[in-house]
Amino acid sequence: MLRDRTAGRCLTAVVVSGFGTSALWLASGVWVKDLTGSDGLAALCLLAMWTPTLAGPVLGTLADRYRHRPLLIVLSLGMAALLLTLCAVDGPEELWLLYAVLFVYGAAGTVHDAAESALIAGAVDRSLLGDFNGLRMTANEGMKLLAPLAGAGLFTAYGGSGVAVLDAASFLAAALVYVSLRVREQRPDRTREGGRGATAEGVRHLRGDTVLRPLVLAGGVTMLCAGVSGALTYAVVEDLGHSPAYAGVLYAVQGAGSVTVGLLSGPALRRLGARRFAAYGIGLLAVAVALRAVPHDPVAWASAATVGVGLPAALIAVLTEVQRRTPGPLLGRVTATANTLVYTPNVIGLAAGAATVELLGHRVQLSVLGVVLGVTAAVLLAQRPASADRTAARSASDASPA
Repeated sequence: MLRDRTAGRCLTAVVVSGFGTSALWLASGVWVKDLTGSDGLAALCLLAMWTPTLAGPVLGTLADRYRHRPLLIVLSLGMAALLLTLCAVDGPEELWLLYAVLFVYGAAGTVHDAAESALIAGAVDRSLLGDFNGLRMTANEGMKLLAPLAGAGLFTAYGGSGVAVLDAASFLAAALVYVSLRVREQRPDRTREGGRGATAEGVRHLRGDTVLRPLVLAGGVTMLCAGVSGALTYAVVEDLGHSPAYAGVLYAVQGAGSVTVGLLSGPALRRLGARRFAAYGIGLLAVAVALRAVPHDPVAWASAATVGVGLPAALIAVLTEVQRRTPGPLLGRVTATANTLVYTPNVIGLAAGAATVELLGHRVQLSVLGVVLGVTAAVLLAQRPASADRTAARSASDASPA
């Protein structure tokens, strides 16, 4: 697969843009914490980035209305320009600008992810989509090995504006990679792709697919719990006795776990099927989240690595099955709709976590989240016999063109 120039360049674009995104993701929270001293306001940075996923079906329809490569180029250049405005943030009174940019960042990212998924599904053989998405997750999440540390270093030396410039440069580099791609795309039929009826097609497709529906539901519950857990990160770091920048170390350890599961996901999906692969990942996540309540550095590192293994498994399973089981003209909106159903609970979880982190003990909340995740994994395993799950995955793969 890596010998394919299109696949290799798509992975390159993921690496360079993911580096800047991971750096900003950490630095924005540290930035707000440094300016205000508030854990809740720091957690709201993630909320601002994830809120636009609520409009996923509409934004996904935009991805289906245009050819994907030109759209990805325009989005990357636009975000590079927008991020430079963060150089004006110099005190608490400019925080509105930071939140506004993060909100637009999330909206553009929703369209970007839908267009990228559709582009990849048309360029990579469907039997290898699990391998590609695993490597994509490895490249994207693996940036947590370097990007948070680089972001923390840049923040210490130059403040948040230095991290914003780094992210802008990464989007510019990604645009150049997309320019170099050579793919054939048919011009979409905009008369068919427009209107509220077209937007609802993604929802109807997911609702009618008995393989995708339980996967997406389990993914939503998983991301709800991950959102609450993520909002508790700075409280966990404080309980460990470290400064907020120590979150970068935990994110780096989590990235190491994600590298591992990404490399193994293709063979694991072929052997287990998407349902069992996702369920085992959620089960690991349940243990890892509960262990975050233990205020001991080695335990915190182990739980971060296990989160990195468990959480991506569910996301890779959902994305791969959406790409395998969705017709090309619908893929942008179905991907965005699936992302909405999976990531909207994450927004709710982030909001709940931001509201309760300073009111309730984070240890009790983490223990409860571990139980909820464990039940979710068990229910997903009980949905269908494993042999039927493998047959469904194999049938979808065999139905794809060579």
